[in-house]
Amino acid sequence: MKKLELKFTNFDGKTVTYSLDQPVEPVDTEAVNAAMDEIIAQNAFTSSGGDIVAKKSARVVDRSVEEIDLGL
Repeated sequence: MKKLELKFTNFDGKTVTYSLDQPVEPVDTEAVNAAMDEIIAQNAFTSSGGDIVAKKSARVVDRSVEEIDLGL
């Protein structure tokens, strides 16, 4: 399953990550950048370390899991 991870810095200087399932691909870099700017401008989220104050990074993470049959 793919996820879009938006990473921000909060008031305390710590990283805060928000994950969104099933991002639209290919990812529109300008749209992601604008959305992150809007999240900061609207003070849409907060964290235990205070308000979100800056963008840090964004990435698409693809995680797959394969179960191993142990014969139990």
